[in-house]
Amino acid sequence: MQTFLEQTAPILHDELVERCKHGDAKGYAEIYQKYAKAMYNTSLRIVNNTGDAEDVLQEAFVDAFGSLEAFQYKSTFGAWLKKIVINKSINQLRKRKMDLIEIEKTNVGYLPEEESLDEKEVQLKVDEVKKAVKQLPNGYRTVLSLYLFEGYDHEEIAEILRVSHATVRTQYMRAKQKLLSLIKQGGLS
Repeated sequence: MQTFLEQTAPILHDELVERCKHGDAKGYAEIYQKYAKAMYNTSLRIVNNTGDAEDVLQEAFVDAFGSLEAFQYKSTFGAWLKKIVINKSINQLRKRKMDLIEIEKTNVGYLPEEESLDEKEVQLKVDEVKKAVKQLPNGYRTVLSLYLFEGYDHEEIAEILRVSHATVRTQYMRAKQKLLSLIKQGGLS
């Protein structure tokens, strides 16, 4: 059962968006304060560079504020803004020529069986995982972040990245294996 505050939160957010649509400067500041940290973290998980994440954050808010009239409340404002941040983060990676190789363009017909890792044996700590994720190549990190942290499924990620579903699935499996290997080997810098 939701508390009164949980029930009123969407209404308060909608009122805040409406204030912004009417040019209320304090409303813009409140929205920025409310969402900036989470959106920065979302971008940072994808671009893995603080400067790029800061740029993405600013561009995303400029775009969101500039197109508030297009926001139709079909989702929450936060979800709408997150989609902008993710798309801008992906575009930032594309500018850096992210390497997502289409599986159909390679001679790889299958993934080789690798030594299985006993995931229960590997004691994960949040800081270790964060460090390991930062060490992943851009393509691996992006797919893993979108799937695990942002909650997108493989089909949605394929659409966002404009690659095949098979490529996303392969990148995810390899990213997961690489991440577990980094953690198990203690190869964190």
